[in-house]
Amino acid sequence: MDNTQEFWQKRWLNNKTGWDIGYAAPPITDYIDTITDKSISILIPGAGNAYEAEYLHKNGFTNVYVMDIAPKPLENFKERVKDFPGEHLLNEDFFKHTGQYDLIIEQTFFIAIDPALRGKYALKMRELLKPGGHLTGLLIFKNEPSPGGPPYVDTKEEYLLHFEGVLNIQKFEIAQNSIKPRAGWEVFIDMVK
Repeated sequence: MDNTQEFWQKRWLNNKTGWDIGYAAPPITDYIDTITDKSISILIPGAGNAYEAEYLHKNGFTNVYVMDIAPKPLENFKERVKDFPGEHLLNEDFFKHTGQYDLIIEQTFFIAIDPALRGKYALKMRELLKPGGHLTGLLIFKNEPSPGGPPYVDTKEEYLLHFEGVLNIQKFEIAQNSIKPRAGWEVFIDMVK
């Protein structure tokens, strides 16, 4: 089963991390640059190497939490960003997490989980967001679903089905500033509780 700590730890140890671009995604950093309150609570689940968290931290955000089910990416992050608070590194299962956040950043997590869990993912996001909180980030789509995975890539329309009626969809559009290999098939999302 690919939702286990063992599965993801093995992927990290064997360098099977093709989703990792080596830096924070431009559509997300551009969004972060518009945030003026640097004390808001932010969660990045399924964060991997968490380049977005590093970007936030280096830009003065003080209440950022990084979560991954596998310990290896969190160890990588701690080695790279030595002054990041250790208690903000969460080695746990997203679906069991409790907390409340102003902002949750989505970056390749949704497509990493089994599609059967997508409805549960949307409901869990709503549960973890404070009233008025945002789920913001990137989803990768294809015009035709790709079988197998992870990643489990699907159509924009299929993704939308999981969020309609759960969160208020403010933006769900092709990202204008994706990295070249992902141009035209990243969707920038901004959804509000």
